[in-house]
This record gives sequence, structure tokens and C-alpha cells, in this order.
Amino acid sequence: MNRSMRIGVVLTSAVAILAPLLLVVWQSFLDGPFFARNVHPTLGAYQFVYEDPDFYRALGNSVLVAAGMACIAVPVGALLAFLLVRTDLPGRRWVEPLLLTPMFISSIVLAFGFVVAFGPVGIVSLWVKGWLGRLPWDIYSRSSLILIAGLTHAPHVFLYAATALRSLGSDVEEAARSTGAGPLRVALTVSLPMIRPALMYSAVLVFFLGFELFGLPLVLADPKGELVLATYLYKLTNVLGIPSYQLMAVVVMVIVAIALPLVWLQNRLLQGANRYVSIKGKAQASRPISLGMWRWPAVAFIALWLLMVVVAPVCALVLRAFLSSWGEGVNIAGALTLEHFRELAHYPNLVRGITNTLVLAAVGGAASVVVYTLINLAVHRWHSRWARVIDYLVLLPRAMPGIVAGLAIFWVFLFVPPLQPFRQTLLAMWVAYTLVWMAYGMRLVSGSLLQLGPELEEAGRVVGASPARVSLDVTLPLIRAGLVGSWLLVFVTFVREYSTGVYLLGPGTEVIGSLLVSLWAAGAVDTVVALSAINIAMVAGGLLLITLFGRKAHHG
Repeated sequence: MNRSMRIGVVLTSAVAILAPLLLVVWQSFLDGPFFARNVHPTLGAYQFVYEDPDFYRALGNSVLVAAGMACIAVPVGALLAFLLVRTDLPGRRWVEPLLLTPMFISSIVLAFGFVVAFGPVGIVSLWVKGWLGRLPWDIYSRSSLILIAGLTHAPHVFLYAATALRSLGSDVEEAARSTGAGPLRVALTVSLPMIRPALMYSAVLVFFLGFELFGLPLVLADPKGELVLATYLYKLTNVLGIPSYQLMAVVVMVIVAIALPLVWLQNRLLQGANRYVSIKGKAQASRPISLGMWRWPAVAFIALWLLMVVVAPVCALVLRAFLSSWGEGVNIAGALTLEHFRELAHYPNLVRGITNTLVLAAVGGAASVVVYTLINLAVHRWHSRWARVIDYLVLLPRAMPGIVAGLAIFWVFLFVPPLQPFRQTLLAMWVAYTLVWMAYGMRLVSGSLLQLGPELEEAGRVVGASPARVSLDVTLPLIRAGLVGSWLLVFVTFVREYSTGVYLLGPGTEVIGSLLVSLWAAGAVDTVVALSAINIAMVAGGLLLITLFGRKAHHG
């Protein structure tokens, strides 16, 4: 690309990113919906929210949940990373993909799975109750929410900790082992302290994700009246009898004000972590630490985590989708049925939701990768302040939870006259998904670009090819496999997304995720579990394609 094209791409991206956020800011200072007549600037919305006791309760709960889940996720994720990366744990090559499963399943689907497995009449709960005579937990509580959120976010910590551990030299570990230190002591005093920057980054990330929580609190905490900021925002939709957009905008401003410093801190910590692990020593010659007598306790720890976080909720949810009813004394063999899935075909909006999810993930995901690639090509090897601007701008959508970004995009389609006819179409949904996952998608594509040596592109320029021709004939063909891999990961991400479409849900724009939210609120449990099972099958199909493609690319 020439300079003018690069600047054009950057400016277009900046407008697309900033427009929703600026509209939220403007709406927060109005006394009614921005599109209504006779609205006036005021601080009334701020006064209403800041005088509402529910707001402070929701804010306090969000801080408590975010801090609690970080305190659980970081040590669990770090220990999992140490066991799988630095020790001789048996079967660790097969265990690692399973550990990442919660990252690919929609959190609201997982929440339903926990209710079906561990709820008052859950499949696991009834077995435990029959054995102990009582149920020793209450899944509809704040402590259960914190525990489940922490355990399900441990894979985020695992990813960063495992990457840092793989980049770490084994010299110091071997020195500790030679003095007789056991594997646990090596982990706590040598290995994990050496990756402290990565663990700090992970802690900030999980704390940040705590403010994004919507599905888990909606399903696990809302029945007891416990609110977090995301569910409080959802409750404000019609608190005044009309769309309370100005009140919702104030809560969005609070969430963004909390999230922006956290996003900035994440990037500072990530830069520090990269510098820290660049001193690698003899990482290539590292030997696995023998667990010895700790081998089977380590296996039991991982098996218990997998059972609680993956196997029990997913299997219970899928089983419940094939049962006509469930409760004490129900015979599973006699209750098996396909009726819940047959009933889906009787509702056009549900069938449309399944179709839209696949179209949005497959076609929309490919279009999103094209957008991410175009932006990456615009800033690739461009040493300019414009490139630095776009690096920071793509982080802004990360500061908005999916439900917030979907609401902001909804307002943009309401506000801009040329876009109004497209408000209740998949185009609006696609724009929201693309913006919400822009930082993630950009990172996927840039990873492929960074693997290209500059001499390949320079050779094209030497023979007189224009920058655009070099991109088309050299750069894109060389990263084709990376782009296909990026599309597969975006496909899975779009299939599992749910909160972004909550405010964009309407006739013609139904997707499985947003339908699950509305159906759960309506108490349609049988339909929820059937749709959830279909969503899990879609995610599993996407992950299978990723695995097959990865093997083909590796052998190729």
C-alpha cells in the first residue's frame, strides 16, 4: 500500500472504533434517548445512577468477583502450566487441548451446564445428595460464582504462563534439583517466580475479564438478586418505562473508565514480560522435572479440575438435552428422547438463529479476517505515528464488554440515517462482532505477518512492483495458511459469542447466543439445553477443523 492508502485505512478504522464510544459519551449527558425529540444536555443520568444503591452493590460485587476469580485462576493456571510444561506428567500432550476447552465454549452455555450438573436438582447434585443425604453447596450464590469464574478462567493464565515457561532456561531449575529440592519447591521458589511478569499480566487480564462477566452472573447470581455491573446494565433497559439509554450509557462510561487503565496496564506488563523471558539460557536443552511421588497427586489434581470444569457441566448439559424430564427418581433410560430437538424445528426464529450463527461465523468470520488483514497490511513495517495510533485504537473495543459494544453499535445504527435500514440485519451483528474481537483478530493475522522475512517483500519492490502488487503477489500467498488458521479460530469465536448480540436481537438477526439469554429469562429450559447442545456441537466441529488443519499444515 502507498502512504495515502495506509492513512485511509487507519482513518476508516479509527472512525469505526471511535464512533460507538463517542456516541455513548454523548448519550450519557442527555435526558432521554439521543434519537428522540426535545432531549437536552444534563447530568441527571449520572445523578440517578450514582444515587442508586443497586449501582454500588453491583460495582462492589464486580470488584469482589473480579478479585476473587483472579485469586483462584492465577495459582491454578500457573500450577497447571508448570505441570504440563516443565514436568514428566504422563499424557501431558493430550491433556493440554482439554485444558483450553472452557475458552472455546460460550460462558453462558457453561453456566447452564453448571446448573444442570450442580444445581439443586442437578445430575451430579442428586447423586451427591443420595450419598450424603444433603447438598453441601449452593450454586446460586456469590461464592459459587467466584469459584466457577475462577476455575473456568484458569486456562487464560495457563496460556501465558505456559508460553513464558517454554521460553525459560532450565539452568536454575537444574541447580535447584541438584541440591535435592522437590518438584513443588522448584515450582514455588524457582520456575514460577521467574515468570512473575507473565503471571502479573495474567492476573490483570483475569481481573479485567471479571468486569466483562455477564452469562455466569446472569444464570448463577441473578436468581438470588446478586447484581454485577453487566447484569445491572441489562436491568436498566426499561427501568423508566421507556428505553433508558442515558442511564445505560452512564454505566458503560463507568465500565470503560475501569477497563481502559487495565488494558493499558496489560500492555505495559506484556512488554515487560517479553523483555524478561528474552534471556533464555539453555532452554533447548531443558529436561522435564521428575515428579516422583507427586506424579499421581498431580494427575488427580488435573483430573479433578477437568471433571469439575469441563466433563461434568458439558456432559450433564448434553445428557439433559436428550431427556424428557429430570428430577429425583427419573429413570434416564426411560426418559431419553429427541423431542427437544424436534421442537426447535417448529419455531422459525430458532431455526433462523442456528442458520444465522453458522453464516455469521463462516462468512462473517472470513469477512472479518479480510478486514483484520487489510488493517495489518496497512501498518505492516510502517514506521509512522499513524501505525502507533492504530495499535492503541484497536485496544479500545477490549475496554468494552460484548454487551456494551453491542449496545454501542446498536446506537450507531440508530443514529446514522444511512445505516438505519440495516439495524435489524446481520450486517449490524457482523460489525459488532468484528469490532469486539478486533484486537484478537489483529493479533492472529499479525502473527503470520511477523514470520515473513523482509527480504521477500523487498525482492518484489526491487523488480518494480508497487506496494499493492507486492501485498497481492508475495505477502498474501505466503501467509495463506496463517489466514486460514485465523479464520478457523474466528469461526469458533463467533459461534460461541453471545453477549454482543443481546441488544441487536430482533426478527432476522437471531443468533444462538442471544436467543439463549432471552429463552433463559423466559424459563424455556428444554429449548435452552437443546440449543446449547447444538452450540457445543458447532464449537466441537470448529475445533476439529482447527486440529485437522494444524496437522495438515505441520506435515505439509
